[in-house]
Amino acid sequence: MMRRGLWIAVGVVVVIVLVGLLVFGSYVNARNQMVAKQEGVQEQWGNVQAQLQRRADLIPNLVATVKGYAQHEEAVFDDVDKAREALLAAHDPKSQMQANGQLDGALGHLLAIAENYPNLKANENFLQLQDQLEGTENRIAVERQRYNDALRDYNTFIRQFPNNIWAGTAGFQPNNNFFEANPASQNAPQVKF
Repeated sequence: MMRRGLWIAVGVVVVIVLVGLLVFGSYVNARNQMVAKQEGVQEQWGNVQAQLQRRADLIPNLVATVKGYAQHEEAVFDDVDKAREALLAAHDPKSQMQANGQLDGALGHLLAIAENYPNLKANENFLQLQDQLEGTENRIAVERQRYNDALRDYNTFIRQFPNNIWAGTAGFQPNNNFFEANPASQNAPQVKF
């Protein structure tokens, strides 16, 4: 009889240890995946920042070229400079996204001015800078999408069961800093013939 009770106690202890190991293994695996996904989000944000910096570096050359032809458009040049400085001074994703929206609007005004100056539109330096800016804008769009995809993947992972339990205990929170389109881009440009 005593032997039987001992075997039952040993069996219960083994089952408890196995369940504990499974739970601990599940926690460690989920936590490691959350860390990897969080790092992926940060890496993608770094890629967005690199492209925003590339664009910010192109802007002074573009402004200088346009200034040579449109010297009396000082307010537009000031807006571009202020928006660029705001982007470079922003340190968190939310403020960078907001500053980027301001820069989008200022660049739109700058490029609209160029339409009024046929000699500027024919200037080879201006055309090269405009092509580089267009390429950079495309890169920014790709990196924004990759960042949003990484963020969505991270958020989905930490909200799924049982990961949501482990995320809460390990301090992982949803991140809703998605890079959204500038509200001004919702309006179609007016084309007049």
